Amino acid sequence: MKKNLFCSTVVATSLMLLACSASAQQEVTIPADAKSPQGLQLKAYWFAVPAEKNDERLAKKPAVVLLHGCGGLYDRKGELSKRYTEYVSVLHGVGMHALVLDSLSTRGEKELCTQKIGQRRVTQVDRRQDALAALAWLAEQPQVNAGKLGLLGWSNGGSTVLAATNVSHPAVRQASYTAAFAVAYYPGCTADTQRGYQTQTRLLMLLGASDDWTPAEPCERLAQTALGVRPEVVSYPGAFHGFDGTAALRVRKDVPNGVNPGQGVTVGTNALAREQSFQRLKAFLAAQK
Repeated sequence: MKKNLFCSTVVATSLMLLACSASAQQEVTIPADAKSPQGLQLKAYWFAVPAEKNDERLAKKPAVVLLHGCGGLYDRKGELSKRYTEYVSVLHGVGMHALVLDSLSTRGEKELCTQKIGQRRVTQVDRRQDALAALAWLAEQPQVNAGKLGLLGWSNGGSTVLAATNVSHPAVRQASYTAAFAVAYYPGCTADTQRGYQTQTRLLMLLGASDDWTPAEPCERLAQTALGVRPEVVSYPGAFHGFDGTAALRVRKDVPNGVNPGQGVTVGTNALAREQSFQRLKAFLAAQK
């Protein structure tokens, strides 16, 4: 078990407050296909709720799988990006365990952003199966409440949230464990909108109204036409892709996809949308307990 001390900026009020959390980070492996444990093993990082945040020591708690975007999990130093440790801290703050899943490195990939969607070597089929396998792994952990499993994803990982909660996919209908609740930040919604989205999962989508990489409109349409439990949608005016991060706004010319293929996409923070989305996320998570 590897000790990891991380500090992350979490919006608790209208002011930016610093929340630091000491947690035991454990690297684990998860079969990509729960029915075939001798196959591909995915890397993941398990963050149990710290003892000081766990007053009911013996009580099983909800747990959430974190699903990275097309850029993968790691920063330039090869460490978990701040985004994921930041959200682990948010989850721990509401008493939920966290599992940060890596869908790329054991498949020999570092990122998917610069690959055209139809040519990506790690597909949404792969990522959907990864998410379902991670939920099955969580359900077997003794400190986890298997009836309160969640998914939290960004961009390509947000699309995975949709794919892994849409019972129009046979793999989801047949899964041993599915998500009771889920959150998708600026997902690509076109594929599941066209397929038809039906779910029993309580889903929150947090979107940038100005997003020119994964636009808000297909997601808003998905929510309007969804069958089963109707998703909640919040679209933040003036916010672009990655609005919940801290990186300055810029245009990425190396991304071949988006609203205007070949012209690049706009990514970066929006301070107001970041703050408001943290508040909305925490309220949503608290309601799932």
